[in-house]
Amino acid sequence: MLIMPETATCVVTFVLDTLILQQITSDGFDSGMQVPRTGSCCEIAGLTGDMSKRRAVIADRMVEILLHYTDRTLKKCPDQGKIQIMEQHFQDVVPVIVDYCLLLQRMDLLFNQIYDKMSENSVAKGIFLECLEPYILSDKLMGITPQVMKDLLLHFQDKNRLENLEACIVHMDITSLDIQQVVVLCWENRLYDAMIYVYNSGMNDFISPMEKLFKVIAPPLNAGKSLTDEQVVMGNKLLVYISCCLAGRAYPLGDIPEDLVPLVKNQVFEFLIRLHSAEGSVDEEVYPYVRTLLHFDTREFLNVLALTFEDFKNDKQAVEYQQRIVDILLKVMVENSDFTPSQVGCLFTFLARQLAKPNNTLFVNRTLFDQVLEFLCSPDDDSRHSERQQVLLELLQAGGIVQFEESRLIQMAEKAEFYQICEFMYERQLRYDKIIGCYLRDPLRKEEVFNYIHNILSMPGYSAEEKQLVWQKALDHIEELLVLSPGKAADLAAIHFSEQLESIISNLQDQFLLFQFLRSLLDPREGINQDLLHLPPCITEQFIELLCQYSPDQVLETLKVLECCRLEETIQITQKHQLHEASSYLLEKKGDIHGAFLVMLERLQSKLLVLTQDDESSAEPSLLENIEDTLMKTIALCQRNSHSLDQQQREALWFPLLEAMMSPQKSSGSSQCPHSESLKSLTMQVLNNMAAFIALPSILQRILQDPVYGKGKLGEIQGLVLGMLDTFNYEQTLLETTTSLLNHDLHWSLCNLRASVTRGLTPKQDYCCICLQQYKRRQETADEIIVFSCGHLYHSLCLLSKECGVVTKGLMRWMCYKCNSSSKGGKLSENFSELKKGTAASLAQMSSESVLDPQQIQAFDQLCRLNRGTSRLALLTELARGDKHGLLSVSHGDPATSSVFQNENFQLHLTPPPLAEE
Repeated sequence: MLIMPETATCVVTFVLDTLILQQITSDGFDSGMQVPRTGSCCEIAGLTGDMSKRRAVIADRMVEILLHYTDRTLKKCPDQGKIQIMEQHFQDVVPVIVDYCLLLQRMDLLFNQIYDKMSENSVAKGIFLECLEPYILSDKLMGITPQVMKDLLLHFQDKNRLENLEACIVHMDITSLDIQQVVVLCWENRLYDAMIYVYNSGMNDFISPMEKLFKVIAPPLNAGKSLTDEQVVMGNKLLVYISCCLAGRAYPLGDIPEDLVPLVKNQVFEFLIRLHSAEGSVDEEVYPYVRTLLHFDTREFLNVLALTFEDFKNDKQAVEYQQRIVDILLKVMVENSDFTPSQVGCLFTFLARQLAKPNNTLFVNRTLFDQVLEFLCSPDDDSRHSERQQVLLELLQAGGIVQFEESRLIQMAEKAEFYQICEFMYERQLRYDKIIGCYLRDPLRKEEVFNYIHNILSMPGYSAEEKQLVWQKALDHIEELLVLSPGKAADLAAIHFSEQLESIISNLQDQFLLFQFLRSLLDPREGINQDLLHLPPCITEQFIELLCQYSPDQVLETLKVLECCRLEETIQITQKHQLHEASSYLLEKKGDIHGAFLVMLERLQSKLLVLTQDDESSAEPSLLENIEDTLMKTIALCQRNSHSLDQQQREALWFPLLEAMMSPQKSSGSSQCPHSESLKSLTMQVLNNMAAFIALPSILQRILQDPVYGKGKLGEIQGLVLGMLDTFNYEQTLLETTTSLLNHDLHWSLCNLRASVTRGLTPKQDYCCICLQQYKRRQETADEIIVFSCGHLYHSLCLLSKECGVVTKGLMRWMCYKCNSSSKGGKLSENFSELKKGTAASLAQMSSESVLDPQQIQAFDQLCRLNRGTSRLALLTELARGDKHGLLSVSHGDPATSSVFQNENFQLHLTPPPLAEE
């Protein structure tokens, strides 16, 4: 019978769990032993003897089962198919074997008999070694035999899983490793963490790893060459390793034994401050290790020392080391010129922070700080200017300012153009007005001066005297601010210098600068709140004058958005600079439509004259485009204003424009003018647009009255006339089609209205909704039956008793009591009481409270006449006639026989038909 591997695994797991449970219940194992993961529970009976014998029997039995399970795993391994199938097979069963060997604490069984069996199959051996990794990383499996460890190293190396191998090494018991083999392997494959771990844990050697790493990174650094990526990684690991050693932590994880911590710190310090390396050449410079670390990464090395100094408390030897290494740092960096200003600055920033501590024990000669200041502020050295300034600023902010004389520092900073240093010092002295000059002279931070001034003048925390000094300083430098940014300067002036604007404008001598300032100030598109400004109109006119000089193309668009300007003066300015479109816009805004038209017409005629006087066969495209653009603007002017003009005034606009477009064709003739086609096209645009405002007969009459065309030269305008006729035919066809559609829609609406009006009403019940009696009773002769479209039925006398009927103009108006009482919440009586008062009550109330004047009475009567529609009987009669004569047929005879639908005052008051409830 064939048993699947999964089934065998389950059976073995169940049996092993049962045996382990028996041992636990027999107190054969420690109380801290964990219960197997399968959780099987069974009670074993029949085992006799003492506890030790039972434990031995169970353990032997479990070992036999594990060995049998291992043999079966190897025998039942699929020997055919893909390699992935075999790997999956062993990945399923090997963890079970490892789990139970760990549970039984039989590492000898796992790494001897079972491993020997697994080694017979190369795939099984590889999977077995790989399955050990998670147990090693979780510290469940720390001791491995040297042979298995050797095979594990070779396997991971063959698989190129070096990172996994390194992670395993740093978790293993060093006694199980071949130290020489592991060190060689780690160094060849750049596994520096594992190499350091082997040296530290296996040999308590904390110096050799540093020596090996220094040998790699020191030569290129001393030669001034750039490091490779691999060398940078080594240098970073070296810094971290030194930091861990000086802090008492093991690398890469864990802690150094407490009894070794002082020894390790001393060894590392002694190594770093060695005068020469063990294999150094004759010309080697002093303190090579400190020098190498400073060249590699000055800031990070000093950070490592700063963290180490934090732990130096009440330790005399540590304090001595601290002072000694500081002296070495100063000797190495100050006495050599191969360090950059940034590196030197990092050193003195580090020293300033150490000296600023309250329990400081370091001593640094103040003369060295003066030397550093002169070095950083050297005016002869223009290189690394920003770097040197930033270094000095960090030094001052770290507390180094106490090491300098402030007046001398400011003098040297100004000489070196270190304006950020000057700002830092002036801010300490509360001389905020001086800082404005620092910003203006700093080419990298000029733009920030506006925000600085605004913040000082706006934010709290500054005295009135300080704000006044800043305000006066900004006013004194307003021209420099305008040169820097006219927009920002105008914004600043509008907020903080609104009362001095006229003085500022009058004092500006540079006209272009004044133009930029006024444009930023007065143009609403620049974003300045115009409510903050209180300038006289002459300033606006001065801006327009400058705008006409420096940016004439923007005049028209600017005039459209300017909120206040005097029209007469502005028109004179635009006419002075011959800006025709702007002048036309202002004249139109003034109300002089004819004057605005004449300006545009004159400009159009001048361009047409240039076109006709051109002797070349073809005109420039730009000239034709300019003529078309000017013509379109002139047509738009006429269209905008024709609605508010009478017929004579319209003709005074359109006919001169038409004459201007036709005159070049009349003077030169169609055969001689090379631009006749373009001019004809433009003339047709004029005719098409003016036809909406001028009657067609008037246009034709005006053309025929022309002396030129009155003598038989109609052929020249044949195209124009035919074009007008085509337009007329098109519009006539459009009108007829539209009228037909309207007639059809009106006929449909009236038919629906007739059907709705003539439809009978069906009452919902056969009794009155008020008295609840049958409607057939006829006790009172004056009683009538009233049926509403909603289906409710009433006696007329019942409705009158509920005040639901009122006489208006001789006709009785009824209202459904039930519908109105439910929708208006009981206000029916109030509404009808007001309605019953009639016109007499309304007039009495008006005479008592307020009297309408004659104009109001006339308007009220006109409103009543407009809302009075045609009677339904007349409509039905006309509809009956419509079947014979056509619904909307035009009557050219007696007006008395014309249909009511032809009356221009005819109106329909249509409502949707009532809904009949079932």
